[in-house]
Formats: sequence, structure tokens, C-alpha cells
Amino acid sequence: MADPKGEQYSIFGEPRATITDFDPPKKPKKNVFAIACAVLASLTSILLGYDFGVMSGAASFIQEDLKLSDVQIEIINGILCFYSLVGSFAAGRTSDWIGRRYTIVLACAIFFAGALLMGFATNFSFLMFGRFVAGVGCGCALVIAPVYTSELSPASSRGFLASFPEVFINIGILLGYVSNYSFSKLPTRLGWRFMLGVGAIPSAMLAVGILSMPESPRWLVMQGRLGEAKRVLDKTSDTPEEARLRLADIKQAAGIPEACADDVVRVTKRSHGEGVWKDLLLHPTPSVRHILIAAVGIHFLQQMSGINVVVLYTPRIFKMAGIKSSDHQLLATVAFGLVKTSFILVATFFLDRIGRRVLLLSSVGGMIVTLGCLSLGLTFIDHSREKVTWVTIMCIVLVFAYVAFFSIGFGPVTWVYSSEIFPLKLRAQGMSIAVAVSTFTNGTLSMTFISLYKAITIGGAFFLFTGVATVAWVFFYTMLPETRGRTLEDIEVLFGKYCKWRSANAILTKTSEDDKNKEVVHVEGSIKDQIQLGTK
Repeated sequence: MADPKGEQYSIFGEPRATITDFDPPKKPKKNVFAIACAVLASLTSILLGYDFGVMSGAASFIQEDLKLSDVQIEIINGILCFYSLVGSFAAGRTSDWIGRRYTIVLACAIFFAGALLMGFATNFSFLMFGRFVAGVGCGCALVIAPVYTSELSPASSRGFLASFPEVFINIGILLGYVSNYSFSKLPTRLGWRFMLGVGAIPSAMLAVGILSMPESPRWLVMQGRLGEAKRVLDKTSDTPEEARLRLADIKQAAGIPEACADDVVRVTKRSHGEGVWKDLLLHPTPSVRHILIAAVGIHFLQQMSGINVVVLYTPRIFKMAGIKSSDHQLLATVAFGLVKTSFILVATFFLDRIGRRVLLLSSVGGMIVTLGCLSLGLTFIDHSREKVTWVTIMCIVLVFAYVAFFSIGFGPVTWVYSSEIFPLKLRAQGMSIAVAVSTFTNGTLSMTFISLYKAITIGGAFFLFTGVATVAWVFFYTMLPETRGRTLEDIEVLFGKYCKWRSANAILTKTSEDDKNKEVVHVEGSIKDQIQLGTK
């Protein structure tokens, strides 16, 4: 009787091919450790979101308690963005020197001090100093969290994980809205102090938690610490093969020979950020110039579309739309935050499935329609002598629709895209420039919005945002290539041809398909030879 076990092997002792050998390879599971690290790092974005959200409601109580003018309220609301420029520019060089992880810890510590100073402020000057300290912490965290996440994440889930900072900004905004409503029942002199001071609690907890995370593998390689980088990549990659390929790509970018297997090596290329500004601004290659235009453009247009103005002045906008009760305004603001957060969570699951471009163009297209209709509705209310209920309801719905369209694409894609397109040695400083442009634009709009809508009416202000969104759609369609599924080291090939980027994309796609076909042919040929040898 034939041995059934022996039938499993060919005459040469090799295992025979079975039907399962022809099945497609199983998709690797999501890396839980990488997700946990991305979540923890991105939680720092809650600090900025909380500040934006809480100031939208706290401003009216601060104005009443400290007897401030509308201009002073504009300054308090928008000045944090300008202060965060200090943190944004410092974060790139700081993270190149001490690492991404310790820079995030430093950002949390700075914000902790700023939140306490704001909570104990007794006058306008004291409050402005607290805003300065908190702003430096926010700017620092805003740059490094997406950089760290994109450098740690495997390519298969980089879009999902790199969108976490935007997710937690929105969760922070929602928490700020909830804090406004929760503390609004306290006496005026205490309510706004609790609203602002409570922000110190999560920053302290985050600083402690982040110390348990690993350092960015790309930063470790840039410092010549290959052994540590390999251990981090083994933990954060989907497969051992992917970890090996990621390490080889990073070593090549850092100027380290691929065959080098030492745990610690001396890096010949710049590893602490020296000369990066020259490579970015003074003598950039065509590829780097295109990348810089894309990153700065997407951040600038995101802010110019008016999203953070709507977030910061939501109660005022709802008041002008017809909601007169302050309690109802705060409740509507909480609903606004829920919509924004819900749709941003939905977007995270589509970034790596349908791509950045599709989400971005669909999102901005929806924003154009809702902003245009909202402009007409607010103009109608502004010129109407009596309250028209259906127009009020329509405007409120359109505000929710506008923020939903923004959150499904424009919001998360901006941070994912800009954090993944810069070359390794320019990444931290490049993100510093992009975030600086974002915060400067945000601060300018926040500090002038009240004056703007008083000058051209609230409807005119939203007509302006509609025009910006239209320009943004054209810019994204022509200048931004798709980056889904590309390694960070390969993305640079897509840039440099500006509006003609599709030709580079076609070459990369063809090369990838050819490599896959060769691999399939090789595997099928091996199995076929094995079957023939085993049956002769």
C-alpha cells in the first residue's frame, strides 16, 4: 500500500505543488503596533484642535469678563497661529537634532505651560503671553506628528495612519465645543478659565505616554543607528520582506551602502539638517521645487477656503444664520463638531483604498457647491427684514454639509499628502515650511474675519471662499499626482514635471506591473518544473 505521506513529495524529495499553491497571496494584516504608535503620536494634535474649538465659545465670555473689543477678540483668536510659526520653524531642526519622539514630548510640555498660563490670566497682556507659549507648543506638535507617523508607517496603511493627526485635531475641536457647553453654566470669571486651563491635563498625559514609543526608523538611519532602525522596522512593517526593503530604501537615501550590516555606522550625508534650507529654497532640483509648490499650495488653499474661520467663529455664524439663543448656538456648535469628526473618521478608511486625488477632488467639488449656496442663503438673510425659517434651516444644513465635504477629503489629504512627498533629508524642514504657510494664512484670516464680513457682508465673505475653493480644485487636478501605494522613497520620481506628472506616473506603473509579471512568471515556471519533475 502506498504511503500517503510519500505522495506529497516528488522523486527528488521536493514537496509537490497543490491547488493552494496557485491561490493569490493573502493580504497581510494591519500592523497593530504601528497603528498604536501612530495613534499616540497623533494624539498631540488634540491640543491644537482643543484650542481652536474652545476659543470659539470662550471668546464671548472672555470679552465680557475682561471688557475686550471685537478687535482684541480677533487678535486673541488668531494670534496663536502666528505664535505657532515659532514652533513650526523650530520643530524641523529640533527634530533633526534630538529625534522626532523627544520633539513631540517637548511640544506637550510647552503646551502644558501655556494652558496653565491662559487659565490663570488676569488681563489681556497676560492672556496673550499664555497664547504665545501654547502657540509654540501647538506649532511644534503640528509639524512633527504627521512626519513621525508617515516615517513609521508601512506603505499599505500610510494614508490611513498619516491621517490620524487630522482626525485628532477634529476630536480636539469637538472636545473644545463640549467644554464650552459644560463650563458655560459657571460664573463668567471662572467658566472661560476652566475651558482654557483644562487643556493642560491631556498634554501632561501625552508627554508621559509618548516616551514609550520607538524613534522614527528613518531618523535612526540618518544618525547611523542601523541596528535600532532594523528593530523598529521589524515591528512596524507588515512582513519581514517589507521591513528589509524599507531599510534598504532608507539606507540608500542616507548614503549608506545596502550591504552594510553594522549596528552603528558613520553617516557621510548630512544627518542633523545642515544645508537643508539651501536645498529647499535656494537651489532646489525640479522635483523638489514641484514638491514644495504642491505642499505649500495645498496647505495655503486649505486655509483660504475658510474652514478654520468657520470652526473659530461657528457661534457667530449660527447667530447670523438666525439662531439667537446662546445655549442653542453652543449646542449647534457641538453638532457641527460631531459632523466634522464623524466624516473625518470615514475618510481615514478610504485614503488607502481609492487614493488621495479622488477624495481630494470630490471633497473640494462638494465644498464649491455648498459654499456657493451658503453665500446666497446668508446674503438673503442679511437683506431680509423678517426671519425666514426655511432659509435659516437651509443655511444651518449647508454649514454642516460644507464641513462634511471638507472632512471627507480636503482635511485629511492635506496632512497625509504633504508629509509623504518630501525626500527623507528634506522632510522635517519641508513640513515646517508647509505648516508655517498654513498657520500664517489661518492666523491672518482669523484675525481679520470679523472686519472682513463687516466690510463685504457675511455672504460676500463666503462668496470669496467659494472662489478660492474653485481655484484649489483646478490646482489639485493639474499639479498633484496620486501617491497611494508608493513608497516614500519612490514618490519623488512622480514630481518634477509639474502639469505633465502623468508621464512619470505611467512609467512607474508600467515598471511596477512588469516586476509583478516577472515574479508571477518565475513562480509559475518553478511550480510547473516541479510538477513535471515529480511526474516523470
